[in-house]
Amino acid sequence: MARPLVTVFGGTGFLGRRVVRHLAEQGFAVRAASRHPGRDPPPAGTVEPVRADVADDRSVAAAVASARAVVNAVSLYVEQGGTTFRAVHVDAAARVAREAQQAGVATLVHLSGIGADPASRSPYIRSRGEGERAVRAAFPGAILIRPSAIVGPDDGLLVPVARMLRRVPAFPLFGRGRTRLQPVHVEDVAAAIVRAMAGQGGVTYELGGGGVYSYRELIELVARHVGRRPLLLPVPFAAWQALALIAEQLPRPPIARNQVEVMRFDNVADPALPGFPALGMAPLSAEQVLPLAVPFR
Repeated sequence: MARPLVTVFGGTGFLGRRVVRHLAEQGFAVRAASRHPGRDPPPAGTVEPVRADVADDRSVAAAVASARAVVNAVSLYVEQGGTTFRAVHVDAAARVAREAQQAGVATLVHLSGIGADPASRSPYIRSRGEGERAVRAAFPGAILIRPSAIVGPDDGLLVPVARMLRRVPAFPLFGRGRTRLQPVHVEDVAAAIVRAMAGQGGVTYELGGGGVYSYRELIELVARHVGRRPLLLPVPFAAWQALALIAEQLPRPPIARNQVEVMRFDNVADPALPGFPALGMAPLSAEQVLPLAVPFR
């Protein structure tokens, strides 16, 4: 009997490549769809890498053909030219959902984020909320996955913070560092996506890690881990926005305005929504993830 086929958009990305691996380990045939399939190719013979562009109808249709399930793990953190939050999180997400529905795909999993809100003033947060709405309009039974900040080896949070703490005697905080975060291990999110596929459609999961921290507490945790005792300096959000605007002109900006905007709000899973417990999982805490993501010294 042929193994059920799952197409993963963003299959070579930070989260997507972990989803691909978890699916393959569970016995699925996996089609890893991305714009650059040769950049981080999967092990030969286990996964089919395919070139696909979520901005193109034909490309998406070809990628979902014959698939039993589809996972959309494509996301954007910095806008560049025509590659905007709306283009990726709304238009492309709707395209994947629409083509999956037309192809008769049984299960669609869409990656969003905690705090997604179509009424938000933040373009990034608003696009996430509008994307969820567009996906459900095209594929009513879609499963929505809203993780907190995803961490692990090569992440965009713990690893850069640790690198900076090793180099400087003082560390700037977002505001007074009071924003509450619930970092979640990338492997836990990938495993949760695979488990959610086997469950009921139309469910929204919020996935937070095993501990909740203020931003200041998280920085202090990373500092202890790398053996540093930095001076922590509160910096107003307005100053951060100005710095991020300048940084976005760089080829690889160290910070973006959307990241600043997200840090204004707590990023903690809503206990009223199903999460890891509903999937029979106990997620790792930041203390447990740090040794996996950042060498001690």
